[in-house]
Amino acid sequence: MTLPDLDDLIAEVDRTCDSAHRPGVQDQPDWLALLTVAAGISGQLQALADDLVEDYVEHCRMHGVSWADIGASLGVTRQAVQQRFHAPHKRYTPEMLTEGLQQAMTHMKRAAVQHRNNYLGTEHLLYGLTAEADDVPDNAAILLLRTVGASPEKIHRAVESRLSWGASQAAERIAWTPFSRKAIAIAEERATQGGSSALIDCDHLLLGLTQIGRGLAATVLNESGVTLETLEEAVAQGRSATGSPRSS
Repeated sequence: MTLPDLDDLIAEVDRTCDSAHRPGVQDQPDWLALLTVAAGISGQLQALADDLVEDYVEHCRMHGVSWADIGASLGVTRQAVQQRFHAPHKRYTPEMLTEGLQQAMTHMKRAAVQHRNNYLGTEHLLYGLTAEADDVPDNAAILLLRTVGASPEKIHRAVESRLSWGASQAAERIAWTPFSRKAIAIAEERATQGGSSALIDCDHLLLGLTQIGRGLAATVLNESGVTLETLEEAVAQGRSATGSPRSS
């Protein structure tokens, strides 16, 4: 993997700042507009870097590494690293999930173990959601994909072909990546909209993966023409047709 250098980033700012170069309007570029775009890109890179470190801190904690050793590795004190990373991530028990999502979770974890990955990324989540696309009855995510004209089978094969091989021996304690945690947090929020205690279902998680717009899952969904707008429109039409209060 080749990291972008400063020239690459400057070129990206110049390319993406629509208002910076307007022929005949100004002699000089709009430097404030360029600065705004540069700050946005910088923030995205910093957030990505923070997520990367957070992911490996969680793995260290899961496997018994002390806060003192983690702090030493990061060049900060034990107190500093605890303050930054101490909040435990929410655990989602089977009682919080529909039967369909529980079954999809089994496929997600199996894919990670089979590919010797020590993490559950968005690709594993989308793989699990579409793993039973050839079976009947379909889960809520598969039904939603079919409603918007996407092929769950093709999406499943596309994800499967891009699952990377690792060297992990982990079989039980596999951590979720930051993007995956964000996706299921969004799914929980959608499931409980309106103050209900509804279970988290497969379509909620599909919407979460699409909403965060990051990771391999978002790439595959985008290539398949699946957008958050089309999914939400399909959900809204489904509610109108059935008169169901279910919120996705």
